[in-house]
Amino acid sequence: MDVAGDILEQLLAGAGREELEATLARAEREVEPRELARVRDLAARVRDQMERQRSREAELSGLYETARDLTAIRDLDEILAAIVRRARQLLGADMTYLSLNDEADGASYMKVTDGALTPEFRTLRLPFGTGLLGLVAQAGAPYFTEDYQADERFVHREYIDTAVDGEQIRAILGVPLEVEGTVIGALLAVHRRVRPFPADEVTLLTSFAAHAAVALENARLFQQARDAAAAADAASAELRARAAATERAAHAHDLLTDVLLHRGGVVEVGQVLAEVLGGHVEAYDEDDRQLAGQPAAPPDGLADAVARARTSGRCTRTDAGVWVAAATAGDEHLATLVLRTDGPMGLPERRTLERAALVTAMVLLFGRSEAEAESRVRGELVADLLAARSQDPERLRVRARQQGADVDGDLAVAVARHASERAGQRVVGSLARELRGLGTVHEGQVVLVARAEPVALGEQLRDRLGGATVGVSHVEGGLTGVAAAWREARRTLGVLYRLGRTGEVGDPAALGLARLLLGDNGPAEVEEFVDRTIGPLLRYDAERDTRLVETLAVWLDASGGLRDTAERLHVHPNTVTQRLDRVGRLLGPDWRQGARRLDVHLAVQTHRLRDLM
Repeated sequence: MDVAGDILEQLLAGAGREELEATLARAEREVEPRELARVRDLAARVRDQMERQRSREAELSGLYETARDLTAIRDLDEILAAIVRRARQLLGADMTYLSLNDEADGASYMKVTDGALTPEFRTLRLPFGTGLLGLVAQAGAPYFTEDYQADERFVHREYIDTAVDGEQIRAILGVPLEVEGTVIGALLAVHRRVRPFPADEVTLLTSFAAHAAVALENARLFQQARDAAAAADAASAELRARAAATERAAHAHDLLTDVLLHRGGVVEVGQVLAEVLGGHVEAYDEDDRQLAGQPAAPPDGLADAVARARTSGRCTRTDAGVWVAAATAGDEHLATLVLRTDGPMGLPERRTLERAALVTAMVLLFGRSEAEAESRVRGELVADLLAARSQDPERLRVRARQQGADVDGDLAVAVARHASERAGQRVVGSLARELRGLGTVHEGQVVLVARAEPVALGEQLRDRLGGATVGVSHVEGGLTGVAAAWREARRTLGVLYRLGRTGEVGDPAALGLARLLLGDNGPAEVEEFVDRTIGPLLRYDAERDTRLVETLAVWLDASGGLRDTAERLHVHPNTVTQRLDRVGRLLGPDWRQGARRLDVHLAVQTHRLRDLM
């Protein structure tokens, strides 16, 4: 019986231990014991060798498949996670982790783990030469230990040992990650029990680390290539955007030049900006009155933005994201451009906005020159009207119409003072054009003639002049009566100043007693004074058959005594109080104060005297 041959055939056929033992048992009767022992030993050796070969083939096959899979991954973080996951599977480890070297810091820091129990371990950072990981990262050679905590070959640090204890780590195997001879990190596999690492495991992890390092480098290069491509695309896009912005800026320059050549205004400048830069454009004068754009309130922080723009000579941005540019001439602030846009505002767009502000300043200066020329012509007509020269009324009307003024109807004159003659001329000229009237600075005072109710005209002039005191008067007799109305309005203005009533708008009737004392007045002026002062009370009594004027007269005679007034009128004091409250609502809250009380008292007495006549 050929026992050795039978055993070999069974081994080649993949027979198990039981089948081999059965064959050897049958051969005991035919083969010498020594020969049988030799065959049994040989069979065991061949079987172990074949099992190791199959295990090696399985490991190599797994290693090949893992390397192939790694080379297909392009994302760096994804490939790092795949490396530690596959290494753990290949070695059957409890945990694997990978570190990367920081040469500048002289340490290797934990990048990714698989199977870690504590968050502290995932952020561990080991100086070169410290612990097993630091030694592998520094030396670039494999190291392993059956029991790390008891192994004195390694430099132990308290924080490292604490992290190792937290993970319950005992056996550690670490191999370097190398790219072109340079150690870039380390790959480690650990077990939470004491155990040795056979040479084939060390070889397997070392081979895997070599493949992993190549895959890491490929992923890094791929990422660099992708970043370079993205940067190239971004640079190309930026160049295209700059070219487009430059083209828009050139187009805007042409359009703004066209506005100047065709004598356009601020509205046209705003339209060009809105077309070129997008969004909404508004323009405001130096007093924040809107000159162009859709009606809107000035943006928050406009004053600060204008101050920065004037200081820097550049457009600026408010906290709310609104762009602001100042149109200036020398030190004079002429207007403000406001751009509300969500579009890009790179350097070309900002320069376009600043160029538009410059064009706006030029447009306003041109307009001012024209307005000043026009104001001189209008001023000549106003001067002729105020001089009361003997002129043909029809000729005066024709001259006014030639200057765009509407003087057919009820006219009023308003007179005010202003610190700057030039600024006053600009304001009154602008307002005169809006009202289709006439305006100029005459004998140091601003004079406005227009179709309007006198007080309303004065209030408009006061607001435009920033709260000035204004005297007004109604014009009697058309253009030929302007001179007399002007003198009365000027006299009213002087009285307002002497009475300390600055910032008010007043006509002759509003002067009260002062008018009666300072002017040539007859019954008509007295009647107007009474009506202007207590007219609301007279009309209230007439319409409702009440006794407000009588109550007021008795109260004044009683020097304001409430009880004396009630006794003289034979009414309860509460009734007097209620009537006086009604007087206050009709005459205004200040009727008991100072000069106003004197006017009221005089008007009541005049009314009583008139009733006796």
